[in-house]
Amino acid sequence: MNPLLQVSDTPLFDQIKPEHVAPAIARLLEQAQAALDQVTAENFPPQWTAISATLDVANERLSMAWGSVSHLNSVADNPALRAAYNAALPLVTEFWTRMGADERLYAKYKAMDPASLTPEQRQAHKNAVRNFVLGGAELQGVARQRFAQIQERMAELGQKFSENTLDATDAYCYFATADELAGVPDDVVQAARTAAVVDGKEGFKLSLKMPCYLPVMQFATRSDLRARLYRAYATRASLEAAPDAQQFDNTPVIHEILALRREEAQLLGYTDFGALSVAPKMAKSPDAVLAFLRDLAFKARPFALQDVAELRAFAAEHLALPDPQAWDWPYVGEKLKEARYAFSEQEVKQYFTLPKVLSGLFTIVQTLFNVRISPDSAPVWNPSVSFYRIERQQANGLELVGQFYLDPSARSGKRGGAWMDDVRTRWLRPDTSRLQTPIAHLVCNFAEGSETDGVHRPALLSHDDVTTLFHEFGHGLHHLLTQVNERDVAGISGVEWDAVELPSQFMENFCWEWAAVAQMTAHVDTGEALPRALFDKMLAARNFQSGMQTLRQIEFSLFDMLLHTDHHPSDDTMALLQTVRKEVAVLPSPSFSRSAHTFSHIFAGGYAAGYYSYKWAEVLSADVYAAFEETAAPDGAHNPVTGQRYLKTILEAGGSRPAMESFKAFRGREPALDALLRHQGMAAR
Repeated sequence: MNPLLQVSDTPLFDQIKPEHVAPAIARLLEQAQAALDQVTAENFPPQWTAISATLDVANERLSMAWGSVSHLNSVADNPALRAAYNAALPLVTEFWTRMGADERLYAKYKAMDPASLTPEQRQAHKNAVRNFVLGGAELQGVARQRFAQIQERMAELGQKFSENTLDATDAYCYFATADELAGVPDDVVQAARTAAVVDGKEGFKLSLKMPCYLPVMQFATRSDLRARLYRAYATRASLEAAPDAQQFDNTPVIHEILALRREEAQLLGYTDFGALSVAPKMAKSPDAVLAFLRDLAFKARPFALQDVAELRAFAAEHLALPDPQAWDWPYVGEKLKEARYAFSEQEVKQYFTLPKVLSGLFTIVQTLFNVRISPDSAPVWNPSVSFYRIERQQANGLELVGQFYLDPSARSGKRGGAWMDDVRTRWLRPDTSRLQTPIAHLVCNFAEGSETDGVHRPALLSHDDVTTLFHEFGHGLHHLLTQVNERDVAGISGVEWDAVELPSQFMENFCWEWAAVAQMTAHVDTGEALPRALFDKMLAARNFQSGMQTLRQIEFSLFDMLLHTDHHPSDDTMALLQTVRKEVAVLPSPSFSRSAHTFSHIFAGGYAAGYYSYKWAEVLSADVYAAFEETAAPDGAHNPVTGQRYLKTILEAGGSRPAMESFKAFRGREPALDALLRHQGMAAR
C-alpha cells in the first residue's frame, strides 16, 4: 500500500519513498479533479458546506500528501526524491493554478449569500473571492493560458533556486589545521574533527552550515581563515563562487523569476509585483511600505553610526585592525562585546543545552496559556526528530489541542534556516462532523550533540539559537492554539502576511526575562543554572549593535520591495543592491558579495515584496509585549489575565478577522512605534 495514500492521523514519514510519489500524486490529483468537476456542475448548489464537504475534503488529501513530499524534499533531500518531487511539481502546480482561476467555481462563490454564512465562513468567503481575482479567474483566452504557464514556471524556478542554494552550501568544505582553528570553540572544533574522520580525512572539516560557519566568523583569530569562509559563503550560488561551484549560479533564475512576476502582475492589472504583493496584506501600498522602512532607517541611523564608530575604534586600538574588512566585523563585534560586558557567547552557550531549553520553553507556554505539552509518538524522517502533543484540561479530562514535530539539527540534505509549516489545520470537518486538531512542523538548524570518549554531550545552543527556537514556536502556537473551526481561516491560514510574524516575534521576549531564562539553563558539565550576574551582562548587551542590525534588515527589505517595483527585471540586481546599500548601510560590503543569490525568503519562500513584514510585525509584537510589561507584578510575573486576553484575541482568533481588528481587540488602539524603539534601545534621547 502506498503510504501517501493511506489515511492516518499523521503522515507515514518512515515509509515514504521516492517511487511512491508519482502514483500517489496522480491518484490524488484525479480525485481532486473529480471533486472539482462535481461541485462546478450546473446542478450543484452554491452552498459553502456542500462545496467544502466535496472539494475541500479531496483537496486536503492532496495537500497533505504533497505537503509530506515537499517537507521531505526540504529536510531529507536526495537525488531520487528530488527527481520525484520535480516531476510531480508541475502537475500539482497546474491543478492549483487551474482551480484558483476556475470561472465555474468562482461563480459558485459569487452566488453565495454572505448573510447565510457564519462569521468565520464569511471571512473565508471574502478571502476566497479576493484570491480568485488574484488567481486569474477573471482573465480570458490567451491571458488566462499565459497566467497558468507563469505559475507553473515560477514553481519550477523557486525549486531550482532552493536546490542551487542547498547544493552550493553542501558542496563547500575546507579541511583546516589545528593552528588555523585557534580561538574556535571546543564543541565546534570537535564536530569539525568528527566530520573529517567520517570523510576519512586529516584535519578539521569546516562547512558553510550555520553551526560551523558562524562560530568560526565570531571566534577564529586567524583573519585569513575568516576571509576564506566569508568569500565562500558570500558568493554561494553565483559566478563569483569557485569555478567548480559555478554550476549552481542563480543569476538566470533570479532574472526569470523577476520577469515572470512583473508579467503576472500586469496581467492582473497591477503596475508591478510590489503592488500585487501588498494587495492582501495590512500595508496599503508599496509606497506606504517604503515610507515605513525609510522612517525607521532615519530613526536607527544615528545609533548605527555610533555602533560602527565604536567597532572601528576598538579594532584599531585592541586588535591591530586599523581597516577591518567584511569578514572581520563578526570577530571584532564579539571581542568588543566580551571587553565591554565581560562575557562571551561561548561562555553563555555552555548553559543552554537543548533538552533544558525545551523544558523551559514548554513550562513558559504551559503557564502562559494553560496547556500541557508532553511527548507523543509518530513516524519520523530522522532519528533526531521528536513529536509532541498539546492538551488542555477540561471538566471531563484532557482535551487534545494540537501536535507538532520538532527537527532541531543541521545535517546534509536539509536546507538551512528555521521555519514552521503546517501538516494539517484545525477543521470541523464537513464530511464527518468531527473536529480535526492541527499539526505543525518546527524546523531549526542547530549543532548536534557530540560523543567524546564515550560520553554524550547534548547540543549546545547560543542565545541567538534559543531566540530562534522561541520564534518558530510562536508561529507554531499561532497555528496550534486556534479555536477557529473553518480551515481556511484557522491558525495562520488567512492571516495577512505582514502580521503573521507577530506571535513569533512576541515569543522572543521571554528569552530576555530572568524568570524564564533561569528555568531553561543548566551548565553542560555542572548542571548549574545561568548565574544572575552573567544574565545581567547579557541584558546589558541586549541592544549591542541594534542600530546596525536594524539597518541590515531594512537594507534587505528595501532591496526586496524596490526589486519588485522600480527595478526592471533585465537590469543588474547588483546595481540596485549597491544603490540600496549606499542609502542605508553603514558598513561597506565587498564587491564580490552576492547575498541576493541565496535570498531564499524572496525567491523561494513566499516573502517576495514582503520581506518588510519582519519589521512591520516587529512593531506589532513589541506593542503587544508592552501590554504584558504594563500589567506585570513588581517581581516581573506576568498577569495571567493579560496572557489569556492575548490567547483569546490573537492566537485563538487566527485568520478569522483582519489582523488589525485582532490587534485592537487586544490593545484597544492601533499600533505605535514607541515600544519597538524602546525595546531596541533606540528611543529618543
